[in-house]
Amino acid sequence: MTLPDSPHVAVIGGGICGLAAAHRLVRRGARVTLLESGDQLGGLGTFFAHGDRWAERFYHCVMPSDASLLALLGELGLRDSVRWRETTMGMVVDGRHHPFNSALDLLRFSALRLPDRVRFGVVSLLLRRLGEGKDLDRLRTEDWLRGLYGDVVWERLFAPMFGSKFGPSFGDVPALYLWQRLGRERNVATRGYPAGGYKTIIDALRTSIERTGGTVRTETPVRRLHSTGGRAVLTLAHGEVLDADHVVSTVPLPLLRRIADDELAARLPRTDLPYQGVVTGVFFLRRPVTEHYWTPVLHSGTEFDGVVAMSELAGAVGGHHLVYVMRYTDRGSPLYLDDDTAIAARWSAQLRGLYPELGPDDLAGVRVFKAPFVEPVYPLGYLAERPAVPVAGTNLLLATTAHVYPDVTSWNSSVALANDVTSRIPVPAGNQPAAAR
Repeated sequence: MTLPDSPHVAVIGGGICGLAAAHRLVRRGARVTLLESGDQLGGLGTFFAHGDRWAERFYHCVMPSDASLLALLGELGLRDSVRWRETTMGMVVDGRHHPFNSALDLLRFSALRLPDRVRFGVVSLLLRRLGEGKDLDRLRTEDWLRGLYGDVVWERLFAPMFGSKFGPSFGDVPALYLWQRLGRERNVATRGYPAGGYKTIIDALRTSIERTGGTVRTETPVRRLHSTGGRAVLTLAHGEVLDADHVVSTVPLPLLRRIADDELAARLPRTDLPYQGVVTGVFFLRRPVTEHYWTPVLHSGTEFDGVVAMSELAGAVGGHHLVYVMRYTDRGSPLYLDDDTAIAARWSAQLRGLYPELGPDDLAGVRVFKAPFVEPVYPLGYLAERPAVPVAGTNLLLATTAHVYPDVTSWNSSVALANDVTSRIPVPAGNQPAAAR
């Protein structure tokens, strides 16, 4: 039980960052109310039932370097539940399938001429070192990679790959983002997945928060937020009013501006990042289509630009092989606004075209999911423009994807951000509840 002098902290948003923040705060002795507008917790980790299993709407994995996430799983008693497997990468270019993991694979990679393959291999081996000491935050990704790899590699491989991730501004994204990403991911990589899926993490966090005295409320959107000095007032649905000593907002800044009153809105950072959303197709197949966990799809006539064979990592789901295909796109694009049923029909045909061995009875089901705010498109020099966590003159702290740069947007970087932000909220010594000790 928390003490009467414990500060009351309202956490807006029930994704992994909000859940981790609430978990951390209640363990320190704060009184916490977590407010999630949707009917599920987890953000991009939300899930749905398939047979006797749960599947995520959007694919996820744990990397061995995810120190913050793994530490959190340790606190929840889930670290040993992570099953680790070695995964590989494929590549589909012009409809042709290639393994893309070893020097021999690269030498056989017919989508590039031999001199370009050799250059690709040498540069890739040295790329992390080639970035050391450079101001990659102010160097365009296109300028850096085109200069190192040459025009052919950029136009054949990197331009479509970065274009799918960041949209029309892909060449302008700071090279620092790619350099950081290379520190986390490899073609051949050990990846992990928790037994029972990401729902087990979400459920364990909710249990931890509530057992330690916190309150978790779903289907509770914040309609208006006022915050000045040492007081915050949150107006919820049906006119309910909640007072808080501190507020941690994990929602994207465009959404926060919609609920902030005029006084608060004037104090919010003027950072106006464009965001890429995502459209994801989740396929349940009666047979596997590839042994590679991750396969970019380039120049192959598909609307989706990547295939993730999730069952290579997570095992069968409801007796089926689970495959994700995705397209990152602006939330106002024709694809994002298209009907889910129409997308499912087109993408089913495109997946069968990509893997002709799929017979008419091999597709057991498909679901389409969309998320509007997935990946900020960072401008050059963003390190200097990155908004501060505290909003001056208020008791509001920001913990959004706009703050994780240059780290890669992931559950690990979100947990690290939550740890940093919550450490800034003072909680009197001795308030730690017994359940957290």
